[in-house]
Amino acid sequence: MKSQLDYSSINALPEIWPLTAQNFGDIIALDDPHSNPPVSLTYAQLYQQIKNFAVGLQTLEVKLSSKVALFADNSPRWFIADQGSMMAGAANAVRSSQADKDELLYILADSDSTTLIVQDQKTLKKLRSGIDDLPIQLIILLSDEAPDQEAPIKTLNFQQLMDKGSQGTLAIATQTKDSLATLIYTSGTTGQPKGVMLSHGNLLHQVTNLDSVIQPKPGDRVLSILPSWHSYERSAEYFLLSQGCTMTYTSIRTFKTDLKRFKPHHMVGVPRLWESLYEGIQKQFREQSPTRQKLVEFFLNLSERYILAQRIAKNLSLEHFHASSFERLLARLQATLLSPLHILGDKLIYGKIRQGVGGNFETMVSGGGSLAKHLDMFYEIVNLPVLVGYGLTETSPVTNARTHSHNIRGSSGQPVPETEICIVDPDNRQILPQGQRGLVLVRGSQVMQGYYKKPEATRKAIDPDGWFDTGDLGWLTPMQDLVITGRAKDTIVLSNGENIEPQAIEDACIRSPYIDQMMVVGQDQKALGALIVPNLDALVTWAKSQQLTLNLPDASASREEILHSDLYSQPVQSLFRQELSREVKNRPGYRPDDQIKTFELILEPFSIDNGLMTQTLKIKRPVVTQRYQVMIDGMFNQK
Repeated sequence: MKSQLDYSSINALPEIWPLTAQNFGDIIALDDPHSNPPVSLTYAQLYQQIKNFAVGLQTLEVKLSSKVALFADNSPRWFIADQGSMMAGAANAVRSSQADKDELLYILADSDSTTLIVQDQKTLKKLRSGIDDLPIQLIILLSDEAPDQEAPIKTLNFQQLMDKGSQGTLAIATQTKDSLATLIYTSGTTGQPKGVMLSHGNLLHQVTNLDSVIQPKPGDRVLSILPSWHSYERSAEYFLLSQGCTMTYTSIRTFKTDLKRFKPHHMVGVPRLWESLYEGIQKQFREQSPTRQKLVEFFLNLSERYILAQRIAKNLSLEHFHASSFERLLARLQATLLSPLHILGDKLIYGKIRQGVGGNFETMVSGGGSLAKHLDMFYEIVNLPVLVGYGLTETSPVTNARTHSHNIRGSSGQPVPETEICIVDPDNRQILPQGQRGLVLVRGSQVMQGYYKKPEATRKAIDPDGWFDTGDLGWLTPMQDLVITGRAKDTIVLSNGENIEPQAIEDACIRSPYIDQMMVVGQDQKALGALIVPNLDALVTWAKSQQLTLNLPDASASREEILHSDLYSQPVQSLFRQELSREVKNRPGYRPDDQIKTFELILEPFSIDNGLMTQTLKIKRPVVTQRYQVMIDGMFNQK
């Protein structure tokens, strides 16, 4: 199915917005109901504001190919600044205003930016001491705060810039698909951040090809929760807005309420988001009467059997591609027999779950990491359309995605158009046979131009034939679906030489209602261990069912207090051992070396705020390992 509008002939992203204003003028483009005051812009208004921002910058000598640093977070003004700076002819370097001061100053210097756009005075104050030695000639506040008139660098607020722009005329900046559009800096958990150079052509690949995954209609509602400056959310926004959708900004705090309030048709998220939604639903189940809980469990177990039979019958099961015709016939018969009870479960339970998240979802895309199999199964049972995609910042980002017509659970889907995937031996780069696991290489028009001012790093990442080394391990199904098994650098090597991919084990274990988050450790050890953030609410409910009274510490408790609390009592420790053992053994492809022999419980969740997760809610393994190194060492030494 092709896009509503054809953008194949345009050369730069800003060329999209006059077309959307012409075709979707009165439709709401951006909606920020939680700002003070709330902001709502139609496509006609959005284009006018982008143009005014661009003219304002041009009036202040921002020229073609200038670098503009944009340090701000989700809001309509972020989008206006992003596209306004590109429309002026500049390339922007983007990051969250919440990022560490030293990281922002590094990006500001490394990107050669001469203009700085910041969220507010607070962000500017954080950076002020480091700006003097940099070639910054202009500062723009995206807030309406009064700029410092005594500042040595010319500073305007948002409205002052827009007023300037409204009085001028746009000088059309001639850009090609090879023109640099943006620099997105990698997280830098293993060294200094690298500026990923994405061209207009790279990003337009996403605009013109993501309709192979999502087929939006003008006026469809979209919830935006991921950071707008991140490549995943950013490309999704460009695509969805190019098709006339209404995008509403939400947050972790308001997300579940906004699902019911705005009833979205489409949303992109990361596994942690879908896990949080799942856990909220499970919590509601646990709060119901024992009879009702047994009813829910009965239907979920029955529906799981029905879904698996359906997958096998339709050749959509990752583990059953080689099933015989007879096995598929048996699966079809089983699905037919179970279908009436599954439909009854939908009427009694699953339909209410869909209504609880708005009732209108057509597409829920999960990216930025693997989706645990129990989440994939649950969302399929309740008929919430979760599709999984794959990609990296360096690939703009989408290279693969599942679709409604070809949704192989457990995979990341087939390549999107104009994309090639190759699996090679990590040691000698020889191409591996189909089905064999190796290093994932990608080639396509969405692959970055390189790392900014880092030619050696670029040569290591992209070979002379244009193949980009993703650093991920995976394999291809007979139908070219990509199955990611882990990061090459995340692989844990035990002292017996066995290589363990931690992500799949973690995904299996967080299926336990008592495990909220978890990170597997064990490099160079005899066996695996784990750092576990327990789900205290579920633990309390379990204790009541066992007629136990738990003395649980609060989040501010010291390590000594935690060790002497009931978290380390024999019943609780036995519960966690049983949960880990069961979930690991139930995982497809289980091997004895996958067993977790030791673990420690920690009460501080991995989060963005404490620096233990990326902006897309992936655990920063090196950072967590460093923070808990003493605990990890003790975990293995005492056992």
